Amino acid sequence: MTVVWINGAFGAGKTTAARELIDLIPNSTLFDPEDVGAALTHLLPPKRLAEVGDFQDLPIWRRLVIDTAAALLGELGGTLVVPMTLLRQEYRDEIFGGLAARRIAVRHVLLTPAETILRERIAGRDLPTGLPDGETRVRQWSYDNIEPYRAALGGWLTADAHPVDSSDLTPYETALRIAEAVGSGAAAACDIVQTPEPGAETLAAGVLLFDERDRVLLVDPTYKPGWEFPGGVVEPGEAPARAGMREVEEETGVRLADVPRLLVVDWERPTPPGYGGLRLLFDGGRLDSAAAEGLLLPGPELRGWRFVTEEEAAGLLPPVRYERLRWALRARERGAALYLEAGVPLG
Repeated sequence: MTVVWINGAFGAGKTTAARELIDLIPNSTLFDPEDVGAALTHLLPPKRLAEVGDFQDLPIWRRLVIDTAAALLGELGGTLVVPMTLLRQEYRDEIFGGLAARRIAVRHVLLTPAETILRERIAGRDLPTGLPDGETRVRQWSYDNIEPYRAALGGWLTADAHPVDSSDLTPYETALRIAEAVGSGAAAACDIVQTPEPGAETLAAGVLLFDERDRVLLVDPTYKPGWEFPGGVVEPGEAPARAGMREVEEETGVRLADVPRLLVVDWERPTPPGYGGLRLLFDGGRLDSAAAEGLLLPGPELRGWRFVTEEEAAGLLPPVRYERLRWALRARERGAALYLEAGVPLG
């Protein structure tokens, strides 16, 4: 099962190319995530919808896109063609990682017409009648998205997707280029670690590593949004501390000589559809400058790493994960492990 995700700014021609593409790729089906957004206007209270400027900012939209794509492929098989602008890297991680967890390969294609072409297409775009605030607001919203597209294009997006310049191409010619890139392997499946979603509460072990300035190491996974500590899920029959040591070596290339000391045990409450479970953090000690400079990053699993202060970590980690780190640092200072529930110390 495969997804061909056609990305690009508004006006790039994603939807028209997608409609042509399903005639060029055997056993393919069109899935437009805009339909999920439209359904949410009937499912969510107006107050919740008013809190976000874009459907993509709704966690429920991102979950439903993953679940709907998987359900369609489970029902129909073959290839799903998805035309959808996706400019935030953390949303790419969440959606593509969720698909990878369901053993669905994603081929990411980016349409890259010149900006002058984009503006011309937005200006000449046919819009439905009766839109709130008229056509001006909708067109301006499309124009406003050019800058985020330009920023993503200068950063992660170009490295992640296979580009197709559709400036002078008809929708059919664009679809033909995409089909050729998919068929030849030029638009290869995204290199995402496939981490099956848990079916019950899990036990996970993380390890804190420090540099000579006592900054803590954080890593940036490719398969889920947000920064994290080195570590992972404890395998059946595996000791938690040993699991943390294994994950550290696999992710960073650092081989710990001694079993790390426990800092915190944190119970993460289930948040449907997630299951939660126990999260352990261990003290892996301080790395000398040579070890810190020799950190390795396997491509499929981690995008980057950095040593950060506690204050800097607050801007990178999700709130509960940051609280886990904060109390782990206090436990390290005091030399005594702490028990937490959802990041709050008890007992």
